[in-house]
Amino acid sequence: MIAKKISRFIRYYFAKAEKILLNRPAITGSSVIHQKAKVCSGSQINDTVLGRYSYIGHDCFTCQVQIGAFCSIADNCRIGGHKHAMERVSTSPVFEAGKNCLKTHFASHPRLQVPLTVIGNDVWIGAGVQIQSGITVGSGAVIGMGSIVTHNIPPYEIWAGNPAHFIRKRFDYETILFLQETQFWDWDDRKLAHYGPYMSSPSALRDAIEREPDFI
Repeated sequence: MIAKKISRFIRYYFAKAEKILLNRPAITGSSVIHQKAKVCSGSQINDTVLGRYSYIGHDCFTCQVQIGAFCSIADNCRIGGHKHAMERVSTSPVFEAGKNCLKTHFASHPRLQVPLTVIGNDVWIGAGVQIQSGITVGSGAVIGMGSIVTHNIPPYEIWAGNPAHFIRKRFDYETILFLQETQFWDWDDRKLAHYGPYMSSPSALRDAIEREPDFI
């Protein structure tokens, strides 16, 4: 019995190590990944800024995206990307300037500029979410798994579905205003460690800040 458990343990960690070593993330272009952020294996990150303590899960794709701090992005998400000019005769890249996967050019019409997609701070994005390029997702928002986002999402709202639609706000108006005013995502690590025990609820954090209004 013990031998079988050890064998399963070894196989599990060997498979995990193999996945990480053979399927490393590809980080290209002008991407800037904070040293305290994480990009998991299999993800393709293009021209993306990733803030501190944010992570991008396995097998994700981003293009021309700005992501704030403390964001949680689950596996198999697609955020941003190139657009095709539908007003032209053809939407194929073989009629556009620049490299393409077909390695063929019949013309060199200019490519459409990729609009910036902005993800605020402390945003939770569930597995399999797709976010159209040019979208803005406010801080504290939550997007349910499998959603397709085609509209801007305000701060601290929960959206889900295909296409994604508003479900409800995470907190009441005063609580949302309080959290936005704290801007805890900009706190240094010392302050985060001090107030970390009170992050279990907005009321607990508010009480702690009111007890120590001068803490720096």
